[in-house]
Amino acid sequence: MTTMPPPVTELSADEARRTALRAQGLLGAPDRRAGARGVLRHLGAVQLDTISVLARSHELVPYARLGAVGRRAVESAYWTGTHAFEYWSHAACILPIEEWPHFAFRRRAYRNRPHWNHELSDGAYDTVIEQLRAEGPLTATELGGAKNGGPWWDWSEAKVAVERALMYGEVVCTERRGWKRVYDLAERAVPGALLHDELDDAECVRRLVRLAGQSLGVGTRADIADYHRLKGEQVDAVLADSGLVPVEVEGWGKPAWADPEALASEPRGRHRTSLLSPFDSLIWDRPRTERIFGFTHRLEAYVPKPKRIHGYFAMPLLSGGRLMGRVDPAREGRTLVARQVSLAGRKAVRPMAQALREAAAWVGCETVRVERVMQPELTAPLAEALTMAEALTMD
Repeated sequence: MTTMPPPVTELSADEARRTALRAQGLLGAPDRRAGARGVLRHLGAVQLDTISVLARSHELVPYARLGAVGRRAVESAYWTGTHAFEYWSHAACILPIEEWPHFAFRRRAYRNRPHWNHELSDGAYDTVIEQLRAEGPLTATELGGAKNGGPWWDWSEAKVAVERALMYGEVVCTERRGWKRVYDLAERAVPGALLHDELDDAECVRRLVRLAGQSLGVGTRADIADYHRLKGEQVDAVLADSGLVPVEVEGWGKPAWADPEALASEPRGRHRTSLLSPFDSLIWDRPRTERIFGFTHRLEAYVPKPKRIHGYFAMPLLSGGRLMGRVDPAREGRTLVARQVSLAGRKAVRPMAQALREAAAWVGCETVRVERVMQPELTAPLAEALTMAEALTMD
């Protein structure tokens, strides 16, 4: 007798959007008791980046979900004790320490690949390891210097060696000090029960695919692969055994998979109104963002200034489960400056005013100044809404 496959669940575009929002911690009451550490475990990865406008991106991610979480609390959640580690996932990311075994496949791949364009003299690698064993944790500067004095990629031999050890998994970044990595031996920084490379490549990928599906709620093969930057063929090999279930989403035109727990109940709850980092995992995958929200976004920090459309670090506005505009923020003393604002009509005015006031208070700014609204007819309504939001804040 031929066994028929189970029927494929069908989701409307709206159901898929709300499923994604809930999976990302942006629909429903947040678990404030778990704090930033809980956000990290829920998302599975928080991207790091050097750009700091309102705050650095890894601070903006828990802020978007929890509101005015203390910035020191965020740093403590990431860097205190053995709760997290920094590694190459979607990009350079903070990852829950429980995921250390799952990245054994990547550590093995790095050990087996050519050593990029940086050569090391005999003994240089071992010298850095022994110095960390005797004196660590240490920065690259404390290990002998980060650079040779040239461009940023002109790394010193000590920096090359310690970054190679980081990729191999022999060394861990235990904190950021003035945005410099602080390195220590993995044998000291990773709990013994997790410090192993016992999982084979297929099992590592299978677990990461399942975790990506849980963090996305629902996604295509490309969405799932992108979360931890896996190869499509790696995902294909384990999808059937990942625990994710096939679904069809209205308008997507591609096969998709979902976390079965995400389908078990209707995604309902309170929506957050907040500004999002361009590196937030809700929107870091630009094709997925456009497919789910009908919102095209591009980070323009590395675009020549005359060619920018929305600004250096334009932050999308999330409100009511929709992306309703964006703002390019800056800070001048105690003033949050909205250098350029774009709004999806009058309905976005009040949410933008609320988001700007809340963000200003979070980073210690007392006033908000709007320099340009791309829809001129909304300039006066936004100014009025900001005044009302300020009055409510003072009350």
